[in-house]
Amino acid sequence: MAPVLPSSQQWVEKYRPKQVKDVAHQEEVVRVLTNTLETTNCPHMLFYGPPGTGKTTTALAIAHQLYGPELYKSRVLELNASDDRGINVVRTKIKNFAAVAVGSARQGYGYPCPPYKIIILDEADSMTEDAQASVLVLPVLFCILDIIIEPLASRCAKFRFKPLAEEIMTSRILYICNEEGLNLDSEALSTLSSISQGDLRRAITYLQGAARLFGSSISSKDLISVSGVIPDGVVQALFTACKSGDLDIADKEVKNVIAEGYPASQMLNHLFDVVVESDDIPDDQKARICKKFGEADKCLVDGADEYLQLLDVASNIMRALNNMPREFPFGS
Repeated sequence: MAPVLPSSQQWVEKYRPKQVKDVAHQEEVVRVLTNTLETTNCPHMLFYGPPGTGKTTTALAIAHQLYGPELYKSRVLELNASDDRGINVVRTKIKNFAAVAVGSARQGYGYPCPPYKIIILDEADSMTEDAQASVLVLPVLFCILDIIIEPLASRCAKFRFKPLAEEIMTSRILYICNEEGLNLDSEALSTLSSISQGDLRRAITYLQGAARLFGSSISSKDLISVSGVIPDGVVQALFTACKSGDLDIADKEVKNVIAEGYPASQMLNHLFDVVVESDDIPDDQKARICKKFGEADKCLVDGADEYLQLLDVASNIMRALNNMPREFPFGS
């Protein structure tokens, strides 16, 4: 089937909720913010939680509901991860925005238009500590996304965003499929939920990518291909090789993983799930293997060679599963 005609608009933006009440699976947050919007007496706000759960959407919805399209650009400043986050940005861009006086809104806008400005700091944890500290004295309302330094966090009302349940994600994905004329079977729907790991933004992005490449009928294999996730067969092949007790077989599978370009860190996450969820591995062996996962992950973060780290993990899994000694003796 021919691919879906590409659209210039990203589906993440196209299907982003426009009002706070439409944000999914965050009932407590929505209830409190809806009441707050009725009074327009908003505090500084700190939104935190997993990615793709509605933090940015909620912040944007608050700003649009307060000011509407006419005043939004003059009253709201958005800073995201693509912006410089150093002290100079606070001294120039943010302070210049805050310094301009807020005029009284003309009648007829139909929005509350409270007499203050809003600055949305998306991924605020990437700001330097000096930059975070310097915004404390600015006469504006902050809507901050992600954890920040304590002096700034203590001035904010905190809202925790829960991970999205699978049925919530499924409902939203099916709605988008219906709107875009896509056919997604139950296996593909389950795969999409699994590979997106509770991140609705990621799920929608994968769905749009698959629609552009493979057309309106999307299979589980198509979604895995678009996402770059390591297929279960590859993970199981490496784990089976470790269970065999043959280092040559394990080394062959490790080389295959590296040759296919799969990230070693992602393979560690998949192997971790396999080990932890396995019923036939004793707890002491699980603990021994998971300790090695942690060590290898730290080495990868520090820039170690992926092949050597993955081979080291494979050999440790092999020794644990086959009751081999933790270290092989050298010499006679």
